[in-house]
Amino acid sequence: MFQPFGNRKNESDHGAAAGAASEASDHRIVLVGSPNVGKSVLFANLTGYYATVSNYPGTTVSIAESSGQIEDFAFDLVDTPGMYSFLPLTEEERVTRRILQQESFDKVIHVVDAKNLDRSLMLTFQLIEAGLPVILVLNMMDEARAKGLVIDTAELEDRLGIPVVGSVCTTGEGMDDLRKRIREDHPRNRAEKSLQVFGRFETYVGQIQGHLSADYPIAARSVALLLLQGDREIHDMVREREPEAHKAISAVLEPLQSDSLQDSAEYIISTMRKERAQTLYHRIVSLKGAGGTSLNERISGWLMHPLTGIPVLFAILYFGLYKFVGVFGAGTVVDYIELEIFGKWINPYLTQAFEATIPWQTVNDLFVGPYGILTLGLRYGIAIIMPVVTLFFLVFAVIEDSGYLPRLSFLLDRIFKKIGLSGRAVIPMVLGFGCDTMATMVTRTLPSKREQLISIVLLSVAVPCSAQLGVIVGLLSTVPGALITWAGIMGAIYLLVGTLSSMIIPGRTEPFYMEIAPLRRPQLGNVLSKTFIRLKWYLKEIIPLFMLASVLIWLGQLTGLFGAALNVLHYPVSWIGLPQETSQAFLFGFFRRDYGVAGLYDLHQSGAFTGVQLLISAVTLTLFMPCIAQLLMTIREKGWQVGLIISANVLLVAFGTAIGLSWAFSGLGITL
Repeated sequence: MFQPFGNRKNESDHGAAAGAASEASDHRIVLVGSPNVGKSVLFANLTGYYATVSNYPGTTVSIAESSGQIEDFAFDLVDTPGMYSFLPLTEEERVTRRILQQESFDKVIHVVDAKNLDRSLMLTFQLIEAGLPVILVLNMMDEARAKGLVIDTAELEDRLGIPVVGSVCTTGEGMDDLRKRIREDHPRNRAEKSLQVFGRFETYVGQIQGHLSADYPIAARSVALLLLQGDREIHDMVREREPEAHKAISAVLEPLQSDSLQDSAEYIISTMRKERAQTLYHRIVSLKGAGGTSLNERISGWLMHPLTGIPVLFAILYFGLYKFVGVFGAGTVVDYIELEIFGKWINPYLTQAFEATIPWQTVNDLFVGPYGILTLGLRYGIAIIMPVVTLFFLVFAVIEDSGYLPRLSFLLDRIFKKIGLSGRAVIPMVLGFGCDTMATMVTRTLPSKREQLISIVLLSVAVPCSAQLGVIVGLLSTVPGALITWAGIMGAIYLLVGTLSSMIIPGRTEPFYMEIAPLRRPQLGNVLSKTFIRLKWYLKEIIPLFMLASVLIWLGQLTGLFGAALNVLHYPVSWIGLPQETSQAFLFGFFRRDYGVAGLYDLHQSGAFTGVQLLISAVTLTLFMPCIAQLLMTIREKGWQVGLIISANVLLVAFGTAIGLSWAFSGLGITL
């Protein structure tokens, strides 16, 4: 199979048929389109479910590739990240455009949501403008018909000069027509009649084109328009290939810059494309049998309105996360696997086997000791965390497949903007309640490095994972006042840290836009498939980190660093009025979140805590340093320096908050 993007890291292997097709393939096809339009389903329809997934070089953006065959026509297919415009705002859009610029494709399949065709046509125009061999696929035609939309695909094809196919990828409707169009040759000059004229800017476009003589992967007109709109990446590309031409082009653009019209060029060109898309849309789309606002649309509106959406969110958090993931997953399921399967069978067998064959106690401690790789690391990852994250993945897949997630993003977008984030940050934040380590990796999908860093800070400080959350809620529920106060403090800390981070970390909040897919009944196959894929990722990426944590604990005990760390922790613990034994719970919380909370539980059961001390210890442990797996993931994503700076500041926040609470409760004479 071709490797256009550098070295590949396989997530899954190709099937034999796909591999054979790949070897014989001389054709390259790429899928583009905005998120939530069905590209992944179309990808599976054309190639099967086997794919190679890897990061685009120099980024954390994933690209999927696979092979397929239509009769004697073998091809390689690339599925790109979501793209709204050829003028990129996010890292995903930049990567998709680079792929289109750096590779030669026989077909560019633009997949759009037929219900929102007017918005999607703007990108279609830009792809045609770039001289790319476009096939337009109007997906979700069944949903468009349900809304009373009648789309004249033949008229649209004639006006655009490119092949147009209507489809329903989930049922296979239109797939035969698409396969036929893929095999056909389509003269690119047919699309020239759909090129748009941009009024007063055409003079500049013509002059810029006159200076461009190098071989560019996209049409010179498209390059000229992007230069006119101030695209830095395109400016750098032209400067590198034609330094003298770039100087001349800069002189052409100088009048626009001196008149402060650079932003106006982008805005006006975008507005003109939008007007043309609307005009074309009304020519080829008619409305029949409209019956007003559907129940689906009314429910969608309720989910995004604060008065109705927030109660629904709390219901999902309570029943989905707390009751199902926390109580059932972190309680019933974990207790059975850990106490029965590992406690009575696996761990005793492993311990006996190692002690019988290895005479060195130090080596035994590494593998089967109290913090051994197998008895702690593997047990922690498989018996304690995996059941919780599996159930969380299941809930998240249901939420995702139902179409609720983008509505939640819009519901919280206004609040998130106050802390320097956009609605897209909802995804890693929600994932954080399942596993902060996983959520830290998912922050790479956010559009800017600033949002990624703010999200990682918030996940490190104030988002408890499900394993920790379930035990803390159970622990504090014995003192209702402590539970309510803990929740209020965590919410306040989250908003305060987010606000300060947005003020300190340079940059701006990226504009937020997201395609709102219709609400659907979750499909069992989709839910199980998404859960399985994420669980496979967990086993591959996170389990090794838990084992590494066991090695670090072993080294800490062997070298005496563990005891030294406990002695250091005794000081801040005494400042906040807690028993010295609490230090061990905090330190273990760094290695195992739930183990730290379990230590607090034992101390509380022994009568070591008052109600106030229980609250302060729970707040401190929740705010305490991210667990070692999350810290290692942060370091992998952002480097050692960022990881250590975040950890140091989190410690200051944790003990600073605890000291403040201790003084406040003591000074006011409050008891719980």
